[in-house]
Amino acid sequence: MMTSQGELRRKVKTTGRSDSWTQVSCPCCTSDHVEPLVLIQLAPNIQPTTKKWIMSRIEAPEKDGGAVLLAHPGEDKEGDIILVSAPRCTLLRVTEELGLCKLYEDGSMTPFSYQDRSSFKNIDDMQEFMTVAERQYVVKYELDSLRVQKDQYIPGLPEAKGLLRARGSIFQKLEKVGVIQAVIPLHDQSQLDSLAKTWYSGKQLWSQPLDSIQAYFGGSVAFYFSFLDFYTWALVPPALLGVVLVFLLPAGGAVAEAGKGEEDGPSVSGHMVQAVFSMLWSTLVMELWKRRSSSLSYRWGTLQLTERFAEPRPGYHGTMGYSPITGRLEPHFPSWQRNLRVGLVSLPVVGLFLGLVVLGIAGFYRGEALAREVHEHRGSLFSAGLLYVPSLAHIVYVNFLGTVYSKVALALTEWENHREESSFQNHHTTKVLLFSFFNCFAVLFHIAFVKQDLPLLRKRLSSLLIVTQLVNQCTEVLVPFLVDRFLSTSEKNLKEDDPKVDKVRAQGSLPPFPGLFAEYIELLVQYGYLSLFSCVYPLTAVLLLINNVTEIRSDAFKICRLFRKPISAPVSNMGVWQAAFEVLGFVSVISNCWLLLLSPRVKEFCQEAGYSSRNVLLFAILVEHVLILIKMILAFAIPDEPDWVRIKREEIEYHSLQAFNRQKL
Repeated sequence: MMTSQGELRRKVKTTGRSDSWTQVSCPCCTSDHVEPLVLIQLAPNIQPTTKKWIMSRIEAPEKDGGAVLLAHPGEDKEGDIILVSAPRCTLLRVTEELGLCKLYEDGSMTPFSYQDRSSFKNIDDMQEFMTVAERQYVVKYELDSLRVQKDQYIPGLPEAKGLLRARGSIFQKLEKVGVIQAVIPLHDQSQLDSLAKTWYSGKQLWSQPLDSIQAYFGGSVAFYFSFLDFYTWALVPPALLGVVLVFLLPAGGAVAEAGKGEEDGPSVSGHMVQAVFSMLWSTLVMELWKRRSSSLSYRWGTLQLTERFAEPRPGYHGTMGYSPITGRLEPHFPSWQRNLRVGLVSLPVVGLFLGLVVLGIAGFYRGEALAREVHEHRGSLFSAGLLYVPSLAHIVYVNFLGTVYSKVALALTEWENHREESSFQNHHTTKVLLFSFFNCFAVLFHIAFVKQDLPLLRKRLSSLLIVTQLVNQCTEVLVPFLVDRFLSTSEKNLKEDDPKVDKVRAQGSLPPFPGLFAEYIELLVQYGYLSLFSCVYPLTAVLLLINNVTEIRSDAFKICRLFRKPISAPVSNMGVWQAAFEVLGFVSVISNCWLLLLSPRVKEFCQEAGYSSRNVLLFAILVEHVLILIKMILAFAIPDEPDWVRIKREEIEYHSLQAFNRQKL
């Protein structure tokens, strides 16, 4: 179920402030206007006593394990929804806990301090002081922090299902037993329409309102679209180089090397030019992105996040004790035990599944060879059909293995017992990312390094790119258009005087936002195709550039119109994805050096010069190390932060130290 903030504000006004929203004890938080931020969807058969108990925990003070939030029962006290808002003091307290930076009176971004709150701009207007995404995240953060002080049973539930252990997460338990079905941040329709108009409805190709995206959808979504925009612009130089090598050089660069026109080619191989360029390009792109990322992090107030001092994630468990840093009673789990679990169990299991991927590829090639042999001997219609069996069997095998692995990866990450949500997400993402990387690139590496067949590699890469482009254009552009045109008509046909329940049901048909994992994987695979193998197919960047121009708008449309609004935590960068792109940059050196060694022009040169295979291999290893050294020098020479961001960071650290010293005095 989903509704808009404006509609719910009208509903709240008609029911009356004192009879609808729970009361706050702090005088500064009392207001006639309450902004509904989040909707909690309960089970249809929820007992009134259970709903009343949940609302009491939401409004309870922090010392009693409550969330210190405001709750509204919805249409009636026996309904299956709860509306939640946050009072001013809770918003400010969590802002300080998270380490968010806010605009200080001197115009700089400074970590918020509740004691010094009067020195921050817009402190009396929460809608100006915090973005709507931050306010909604505060509500989710507080709901996840709900704990019980001692063992107790949830009212209205059977004892077998309703037992809550001391310091156990209330919301995690309620979601597990099916009492809470969804926690939905509410859309502000006017703000969403304004964002959509400037984001994807205009005539601009690349320009994106990143600040508005961050304010409405949160930092993780904004960082993804910022990287997509940056990466798309970065594709222009390799795309231009690819066009020059293929269409303007006499021999067509790398494409013609295997052909008959190689003798008339240029003295410098297009293959070699593209390979060296790809290696340097991948380094410069990621180093320049880190500088842009740090600038955005400062602008959005996430330069000094303090997640490690916040409440543990709901699934975290261990021996109860008082934190030596915060003084809170919370679970403790030794880091050495977690490291043992990762090293002795998680890594071998991940390695086992990667081995199964390689085994599947070997089985595919073996099955393909057997099917071809049978067809050569029999030559019948049946044997011709057998040629497609290995491919179909491999597709089924990979999909089944991927489904099993996704569940195993999640279970392993849960078992590792990470305290912070970001640590949990990074470890889970890393596991799934490794599997996806093997699935996407293992065949190409096999063709390049085992079969050593550059023409086949070129054909396979070009077919992958072309098919991917066609599929992406269908799923990213055509499908969203058809969904919006034909399947969303119930929402479009609603009129102003229609019952509110109809509007709620129409908007509640939207599915949950699936997250950004698939979008990042798509970009990572693109980046791998370009940095690892583009020297054998220089038009790679051209095809990727065409795809990404439409990708920006289609992704924007999907998140605005086709899914529920996501709750996005404040982040300072792309997290583990940034490391994944950097690792691909180093792998590209090895890949391109090997592909250069297999280049027809290099082979011909070595044969004419009389170099032995051993000397050629040693020379290739030497070149590889030199290029890695150049990459490291470039990475070291380009600072990760602009000078002005570094100065601002040092100012923040200095002011924080001064504030700490004043508190000691």
